Amino acid sequence: MSEQSTGTAGVQSLARGLQVISSFDAEHASMTLSEVAARTGLSRATARRFLLTLQQLGYVRSDGKYFELTSKVLQLGYAYLSSATLPQLIEPVLESLSAAVGESASAAVLEGSEIMYVARVHTRSIMRVGISVGTRFPAANTSMGRVLLAFSDPETVDRILADGVQSLTGHGIDNAEDLRSELEKVRAQGYALVDQELAVGLRSVAVPVLDREGNIVAAMNVSMSVAMNSNDSVYEAAEQVLPKLQAAANQVQEALIARR
Repeated sequence: MSEQSTGTAGVQSLARGLQVISSFDAEHASMTLSEVAARTGLSRATARRFLLTLQQLGYVRSDGKYFELTSKVLQLGYAYLSSATLPQLIEPVLESLSAAVGESASAAVLEGSEIMYVARVHTRSIMRVGISVGTRFPAANTSMGRVLLAFSDPETVDRILADGVQSLTGHGIDNAEDLRSELEKVRAQGYALVDQELAVGLRSVAVPVLDREGNIVAAMNVSMSVAMNSNDSVYEAAEQVLPKLQAAANQVQEALIARR
């Protein structure tokens, strides 16, 4: 086998191993071999080989039927999270923002068709599924995702919308055409509002974090629960936090520029 073919095989093995790890999430924390094979598109034999290898390396554990990730997978992202300037700059700003508005505050980046949380300050339980650093959600259904898409290049938007847009809750946007119109609005006004489109009872407002050249590097948001018996619209709720959120994003942008 040539050096080139060996290298290609190694890259494919690494890609498949990471694919297996990525198949686990909050809704699929424990899976059988068949479930892992189905979610990754790998054959049962291939999925089994990679699961057993990951188990030997300590990234996966099994009771003989079900497989689940171990805490060792956190080491895979530690180098990025510990060395990247963005999470370090954003975390204290989010803490101040959350204290000022009394709500949870987060930051995320675009990863494929999803957003990935890179920082979060949590105030209370507003969703059944926990959100932490590394959590992913569909970009189309989130305020931070819409901000990230609105300020991305057209090719990125076309690629993500090619698979269509679905409503997760029955609320809000459920097709690509309407989402494109919404993205134009978000870019023009500089913020995005999402009302119960990710989860019933959850509202959020997000703004971009831009670099010196005006390129988007992250999005920041504030999440708010919909108060029972409240007639406040999402716009009225956002008005209370948007100025402080925009000021926080500007603070991060200034810090990023100063560190260059």
